[in-house]
Amino acid sequence: MKLFDSVTSSMGLVIISLTSWLFLIKPNGCGDGILNCIPPSPIGTALFYLAIYLVALGYGGHQPTIATFGSDQFDEANPKEKISRAAYFGYFYFALNAGSLISNTILVYYEDGGKWTLGFWASTAAGLLGLFIFLLGTPGYRYVKSFGNPLPRVAQVFVAAFRKWRVPNVNGAELYEMDGSESSIKGTRKILHSNDFRKLDKATIMTEEDRQRPVTNPWRLCTITQVEEAKCIIRMCPIWLCTIMYSVIFTQMASLFVEQGEVMDATIGHFRLPRPRCQAFDICSVLTCTFMVVPLAEKISGNPRGLTELQRMGVGLVIGMLSMVAAGVTEIVRLRRVIPGNETSSLSIFWQIPQYILVGASEVFMYVAQLEFFNGQAPDGIKSLGSSLCMASMSLGNYVSSMLVNMVMQITARGTRHGWIPENLNNGHIDRFYFLLFGLALVDLVAFVLFAKWYKGINFEGSNSGGGDDSCTKGGEKECQVLDQV
Repeated sequence: MKLFDSVTSSMGLVIISLTSWLFLIKPNGCGDGILNCIPPSPIGTALFYLAIYLVALGYGGHQPTIATFGSDQFDEANPKEKISRAAYFGYFYFALNAGSLISNTILVYYEDGGKWTLGFWASTAAGLLGLFIFLLGTPGYRYVKSFGNPLPRVAQVFVAAFRKWRVPNVNGAELYEMDGSESSIKGTRKILHSNDFRKLDKATIMTEEDRQRPVTNPWRLCTITQVEEAKCIIRMCPIWLCTIMYSVIFTQMASLFVEQGEVMDATIGHFRLPRPRCQAFDICSVLTCTFMVVPLAEKISGNPRGLTELQRMGVGLVIGMLSMVAAGVTEIVRLRRVIPGNETSSLSIFWQIPQYILVGASEVFMYVAQLEFFNGQAPDGIKSLGSSLCMASMSLGNYVSSMLVNMVMQITARGTRHGWIPENLNNGHIDRFYFLLFGLALVDLVAFVLFAKWYKGINFEGSNSGGGDDSCTKGGEKECQVLDQV
């Protein structure tokens, strides 16, 4: 799957580079408002859209699969490899941001200079180089057998429990489970029974009808491990829902932060900073925190991983909230320095540096911890679903952000009022929108702390702890010590 995604993405980059070179607009000497460029041909437009969809398809599969595939290279039963696995997610996110740093500092000059084709070819070369390096390591990779689509397995639990809704409960010793050391899926560990969500345990009760069947029907009778997988998903869902609000905050860096910077003074002497301007500070913050702040937290706490996953997610949410405060304060000062008759302000764009640095620091705590948490807590049979939850949180954050912007504009832009986020920001108050996000995130933080305390991880048969966070089996108490202090 990883190879397919990489090849698909590389094909898209090659096609878009060729299309830009042969068919699309070449803005050299045109497109300046005086001389119009020759419009692209229909075949060029069609190839362009085909290419970007191929890139999107490959990238959409590449992101979650590479995180899962990388974590599969470590044996959780080995304590040293378990620590190395936790460090892998930090290096993984570091690599993503190192690539972003290059694109935001080098490729952006090609964009501003109208050298789109050169920028596309540079991206293509990087993609092909990455594919080549990946293929070099093929002989040494550890391959874990795919366990199939996890959604039907979870659905079977709810269907079977619904069918036996009126069946009286039995004690745990009478619940159905496969014989042997492995679960119903070969190569996966059994999960011990828990007393939460007892109604779902009905799916494991073997009735007389089940005994008479020559073959077990998974839509009528499920194993304890299968039911515990469904319980695990239910426990993770509240934590996952709380991470969406952080993704809303993170989305502002690529939307309102950029619009805010467009109406600020972006010059240093005679040099004008190219777009996206201050995003490089966010990336530098990520790189710094990955190799300085997190290791420092390890030494202070005495924990090899610094803070536990839920602690880091909570700290990331708090730092993200502070970035909204910094952005709001910057906007208040910017509005006070608006040049009359001009859309820009005399306030330097470097006032945005604190908010970008704070977002970058929050990324390291939130997104890296999310990858570790959802991948580590998901049972063996549904690992892919755990990794997908992290990516889904980022995607939903974009949708929720768009929804909030539309709602705010519908409420605030009535009559002759321009609203909080008008086309001309000098007539609006995006500072109020930033503070609104802070308030929503504060409510989200309270909910997150409550759910983190309530959360309890799974216990595998033959082990003393469950999932990827040993403290999770104690009701989430250790995870929330730092959050309680916050």
